[in-house]
Amino acid sequence: MRASKIKPGHFRAGYVGRSSVNLPEDAPRRLTDRDICFTIRDIAGIRALTDLIRSACLTRYAEIARSVGLDPRKMLRRVRLPLACLDQQDMRVAIGGVRRLLEDSAEASGIDEFALRMADRGDLSNLGPVGLIVREQATVGAAIEALSRYIHIHNEAMRLRIERVDDIVTLVFMLRGERQRATRQSTELAVGTIHRVIRSLFHADWRPLEVHFAHSPPRSRKYYRYFFGCDVSFDSDFDAIVYSADDLDHPIPTAHPQIARYVQSRIETMDIRPDNWDAKVSELVRTLLPGGYCTIERVAEHLGCNRRTIHRHLSDCGTNFSAILDAQRAELVMRLIEDSDRPLAGIAELLGFSAQSAMARWFAGRFGCSITQWRNGIRPTMPTNGNAGGVADTSGV
Repeated sequence: MRASKIKPGHFRAGYVGRSSVNLPEDAPRRLTDRDICFTIRDIAGIRALTDLIRSACLTRYAEIARSVGLDPRKMLRRVRLPLACLDQQDMRVAIGGVRRLLEDSAEASGIDEFALRMADRGDLSNLGPVGLIVREQATVGAAIEALSRYIHIHNEAMRLRIERVDDIVTLVFMLRGERQRATRQSTELAVGTIHRVIRSLFHADWRPLEVHFAHSPPRSRKYYRYFFGCDVSFDSDFDAIVYSADDLDHPIPTAHPQIARYVQSRIETMDIRPDNWDAKVSELVRTLLPGGYCTIERVAEHLGCNRRTIHRHLSDCGTNFSAILDAQRAELVMRLIEDSDRPLAGIAELLGFSAQSAMARWFAGRFGCSITQWRNGIRPTMPTNGNAGGVADTSGV
């Protein structure tokens, strides 16, 4: 059977049932049509939340941009992405902004394969914790299943489906976007990144049987043949990598089962996506606040929208940005002031207050006592605002 005749949808559930991923016995299985596909809400295009992606996807962006004559910082400002995402790998940024960045960069440079050049410099580390769990699987088949299960932790708009027909396996990419079609460059970055990850698990001369893209062909296919090392088809019905089923049994010499189980237990705690705007904004505030610069404008930058959009969605949830910021400040300040050697002026700056005195007034109003009293154990049975916003009950502490 020729791989090009395979059509998505011929999913052999029995293959997944023979999974060799080291999952805890009580762990939910997610390699099913229901779990690896988007929900009906997603398919219908009814999305209230902005999909985020780890900024590690831009690890090589500055390098490639400069190599083709672009100013990476200028390009990021154009699409309203935080400049810090060029240096920090674990920031969460709006995938829409990343897609616009890649498209603008390809157009400005005249390089059709701009995103593939980024993928060519990447490796397993770009996937963060997902890369760790993939690396520690016993076989390539188990590693691909782990990718399928956890890739959404790296990229919320991405799902992978494993389809097997006889001796051919097809890894189908499902990338959520406006009108359910991701952009050309973001698709090629996704496929290119996963290709590099899989290839890193083999010897250097391994290559897939075929690669498929749903978009039109570039002006030149030379770089694509070089990068993938096989036939690359365009204007296909789907985006996919096709390889031999025999490849699934290839052992990974560096695999360590104990490390795999440990990483898996840790990553399970990350496998929760906020399902509404107040939870999404709370997650970003919690991430940005320790950096000392957390404003609604910066949160909007990460979500690829403006402050009015955030205000509107939070109002629909019955809250506002100030309430969320206040709750997260309260949670963080309780941890920070436990260290009596930490200067209060530094804590005030970290929490975004204009002065230490402003933080002192806020703390007294929030907790019903001064910071000094709190540190000395003289605390009210419950903070002034109760447990609203995730502030823990400190009675008896």
